[in-house]
Amino acid sequence: MKLDIKKLLISLGIPLAVGGLSALVSGGFGERYQNLKQPPFAPPGWLFPIVWSILYLLMGYAAYRVWVSPAEKTKKIPAWGFYIAQLLLNFLWSPIFFRLEMRLTAFFILLALWVAIALNLRFFSQIDEFAGDLLLPYLLWVTFAAYLNLGVFFLN
Repeated sequence: MKLDIKKLLISLGIPLAVGGLSALVSGGFGERYQNLKQPPFAPPGWLFPIVWSILYLLMGYAAYRVWVSPAEKTKKIPAWGFYIAQLLLNFLWSPIFFRLEMRLTAFFILLALWVAIALNLRFFSQIDEFAGDLLLPYLLWVTFAAYLNLGVFFLN
């Protein structure tokens, strides 16, 4: 696969921009996170931006691999649909959880996000197996995030 720097930068930039915009709309969630009662195994607040940045980069690289793949458009269309869906759900979660403090609603958004990621992983894998594999840490992290979200809902 020949490297296309422009497409790679666009692919990496989109999920990073979605995450950054979501954080901006959510407003200072670091302090809000510290003030919540946490379930067991909750990581420190400083870890979240690091983990999410890595996940956004993996997501972006997976999207890049699908974009430059020689696969037919008919295979790519559903993959892009689920990619966009999971980006939108990902964007929505932080403002709903932190700014609006609608913890149970945020949990259901995470469940929908989990399904969208799982389907995105499936469709990306059909185009480029490694691209699908790159989404596995994201799926695992969202599984953990759902546990944390539900724990915060019940404890607060």
